Amino acid sequence: MKIVKKLKSKTFKIKEIQKNAFRIAAVFFIALLLTGKTSAQDLRRVEFGFRYMPTFTSIDFQTYNDNVIQGSASINHGFGIMLGFNLNKHLGIQAEVDYYQVSQSYRDVDLSNEVNIRYLNVPVLLSLNTNKEKRINLNVVAGPQFGINAGATIKSSGPQNPENLQAVVALKKGDIGFAYGAGLEFAINNNHTLRLDLGYRGFYGLVDINADKTDVNTYNVIAKASRKSNAAYAGLTFLF
Repeated sequence: MKIVKKLKSKTFKIKEIQKNAFRIAAVFFIALLLTGKTSAQDLRRVEFGFRYMPTFTSIDFQTYNDNVIQGSASINHGFGIMLGFNLNKHLGIQAEVDYYQVSQSYRDVDLSNEVNIRYLNVPVLLSLNTNKEKRINLNVVAGPQFGINAGATIKSSGPQNPENLQAVVALKKGDIGFAYGAGLEFAINNNHTLRLDLGYRGFYGLVDINADKTDVNTYNVIAKASRKSNAAYAGLTFLF
């Protein structure tokens, strides 16, 4: 029965991703029609930008007696830089380095725990655009994302658990997953060399992030699960 439930859960997640991809594609082609008449400039190949990314993330936690507490989504602040190259007015590639911190609190019986995890995300994305030469452009992006664990801490308060086990955060040094999203770009000067970017970014992790604990009298508070996140972003991009 557990295997059947897991298969159903995975099938549902795959269908959910497919639905999101279809919606993004539909918006992309509608925007292609709507932005076709805006003013144009010569294609600029290189892009460099800065972004602010409020991110919604939830992490499942494990108690001292191996029960799993489902984490609730919390908003966290992230920041990043982007470097892109436009192959033509409809197709490009971009790489990013994004930093964000996950902060979540939960209770394990009478013990209150606050977990903080820092990550560097490096997505490498293919970008499809309505028209990079226009003042307004819609893009759809997708590609692999590599995550680097930049450190984690846990603060506990309250009475110790009956087995006197110490709560620790044990994470793998990195993970990999699939990043996807869509954005609107607005040129804010006549030469189209400065742009305001607004958009959405999702991430679906493909590997579990929890690692094996090393000390005997400890337990890992991170449950066996992959990372998943949803983020909005706003930023400025310079084109050369």
